[in-house]
Amino acid sequence: MSRLQLALNVDDLDEAITFYSKLFGTGPAKVKPGYANFAVAEPPLKLVLIENPGQGGSLNHLGVEVESSDTVHSEIARLAGAGLFTEEEMNTTCCFATQDKVWVTGPGGEKWEVYTVLTDAEVFGTSPDLLADPGAGVCCGNAG
Repeated sequence: MSRLQLALNVDDLDEAITFYSKLFGTGPAKVKPGYANFAVAEPPLKLVLIENPGQGGSLNHLGVEVESSDTVHSEIARLAGAGLFTEEEMNTTCCFATQDKVWVTGPGGEKWEVYTVLTDAEVFGTSPDLLADPGAGVCCGNAG
């Protein structure tokens, strides 16, 4: 199973949850303070909403959710082999989940992650960038 991820900044989380529940015909899979995600079956999509007042409607980051850490490591090798600079984060807590991931940056500055969820977490994230500025509205300090 792989699916695209779209992480959006939203001004009002409750309003966004209502809208996207109607749009995709399903409720959120996870709701936490300032955060929600939807596991949409058709089309295969992980929609992430990050409450970030004043930034609503803008892209936070993009991603591809994959099945395993082995796939993340294969993607690291493939992306590096293609000459892309990669930023690895293994066993990191981000978006209320412990994950293995790799980040790359597109030509327009857009941040992409390839990641797998290892387990759920009760905190948004633990990266030094996020802890320094918890209001940044950025998933683990790497995007946005």
